[in-house]
Amino acid sequence: MLLLWLVVTLTFLLIRLAPGDPTAFLLPPSATAADVSRARTELGLDRSMLVQYARWLRATVSGDLGMSFASGQPVLRVLADAAPISIVLGAVSLALTFILGVPIGMLQAARRGRMSDRALTILTTAIYAAPSFWLALALVAVFTYGAATLGLPAGWRLPAFGIRTPGVQLHGWAAFADVMRHSVLPVAILAGVGAAGIARYARTSVADVLRLDFVRTARAKGLAPRLIYLRHVLANVLPPLVVLFALSLPGVLAGSIFVETVFAWPGLGRATMTAILARDYPVVMGATLFYAAAVILANLAAELALPLLDPRREGA
Repeated sequence: MLLLWLVVTLTFLLIRLAPGDPTAFLLPPSATAADVSRARTELGLDRSMLVQYARWLRATVSGDLGMSFASGQPVLRVLADAAPISIVLGAVSLALTFILGVPIGMLQAARRGRMSDRALTILTTAIYAAPSFWLALALVAVFTYGAATLGLPAGWRLPAFGIRTPGVQLHGWAAFADVMRHSVLPVAILAGVGAAGIARYARTSVADVLRLDFVRTARAKGLAPRLIYLRHVLANVLPPLVVLFALSLPGVLAGSIFVETVFAWPGLGRATMTAILARDYPVVMGATLFYAAAVILANLAAELALPLLDPRREGA
């Protein structure tokens, strides 16, 4: 709770110290000084920052996140409408991150020093180092606008914006397929960047385990390589991978902000970015509270799961 309080308090201070007045985005350019003063009073911005913070903290503890400056809707409704999209996008991307990253890292460790290992190292390093928004724009340029120019089949042309095709009424499997086509590029960006980082970590961890005596003993006994990796290697690298899973969550959440903005997905990331640009303080604080709680809970779950995943526990 202390860490959560520190995060939201720091965000409260930073968003209000940033240049820009919320009333400038709400009132027309012809608004008079009296109009601005009245709007600031209605929004509670005429009070000191300490009073504003005390009011916000008291309301938040009671479960009231306030009203959005921009839309006039309760912040809880804004978050409830946007969060499911971000949760599904993040969950699928995080799952694919480990489904792809761990096997790639294990393959690199098994072939360390060879040409395939070096090629995968260069590829994963380049993908992991590239900004998410740059990769997103590059994929849009190739698979949306450049598909015909590059001579790619028509089926390779992927939609770049939105979660559904506008102006088309689809139902059942057709609607599901349409959403899946719109999901390919956003999921590919988040999963690709995440898998590249996981692969680098898994390669190092698996390579260290392969040098241990019990793995050499298992090989000397003639145990099949598949069983060695599943029973011995994976069991020993699983605890640090669980910790990495928790540490990967902030990256997925941060990446979703840029990805949802680029691809115009109506998720929490785009709502947060829109609120930041419009100085919509209540929505920014509500989104920060959601993100911070998710990261803290994920780290807590990883800490609780570590003793259960310790391979030495079975022999205790």
